[in-house]
Amino acid sequence: MAASNDYEPVRAAIKKILKNDKHDDGSIGPVLVRLAWHASGTYDQNTGTGGSNGATMRFQVEAADAANNGLNLARQFLEPIKHEFNWISYADLWTLAGVTAIEAMGGPQIAWQPGRVDDADDRHVPPNGRLPDASQGQDHIRAVFYRMGFDDQEIVALSGAHNLGRCHGYGFEGPWVPNPVRFSNTYFKLLLRQHWKQRTTSAGNVQYNTSDGELMMLPTVPPHVETYAADRDVFFRHFALAFAKLLELGVHRGRDGTARRNDLARARL
Repeated sequence: MAASNDYEPVRAAIKKILKNDKHDDGSIGPVLVRLAWHASGTYDQNTGTGGSNGATMRFQVEAADAANNGLNLARQFLEPIKHEFNWISYADLWTLAGVTAIEAMGGPQIAWQPGRVDDADDRHVPPNGRLPDASQGQDHIRAVFYRMGFDDQEIVALSGAHNLGRCHGYGFEGPWVPNPVRFSNTYFKLLLRQHWKQRTTSAGNVQYNTSDGELMMLPTVPPHVETYAADRDVFFRHFALAFAKLLELGVHRGRDGTARRNDLARARL
């Protein structure tokens, strides 16, 4: 049994479950990245609420947010690992799973620090509706990311996560890239090189597709796309920094590295 400060066996256990022929494109890696993303992206820097600390998606109020549809599967995939390493918090496990999946799928190494603590109840669950909704356009996307403390360059870097997975059941349909289980800068290359045709999905949302209908794209913040399409190393470096920052949102650490609620967050909830 691994010691309570040894995370390498946990990483190894996560890697072992990534291949899954019954899931999209034969891998659960993309949905684990999405779990880490959505568990962290509820942060509001103005109130100090939300973020990855607390693992509040364990509670029905947050789990029921429409933006989190399908993430019950990601949490279920990780339950056997939580049972095996019962000393790790859900908040640390979910974020570590996202980092590990990105690296295993060919992405950059991402700085990750443990110490998040699971909330015992739902008092700190952030309001629903804080996660990005692509159907609301660029102004909405910017407002959501600015609320978290990201600038335009970081927004575009994080959008490179669309190299992974596909949309289905959330008002949009299809994969962004031909190999949605391999992390790369293909998303940015396709943005610039493909001819995209606007269409309306069965849910009434506007998206863009290639002429053969195989790939899809959503509107994105345009600056920096050219840089990331031309230089994979720059994209990887910027993505790793932005994703590490994302996973630390809402994590207010003491001197021992353990995350605690800050006074501002307690006052607002």
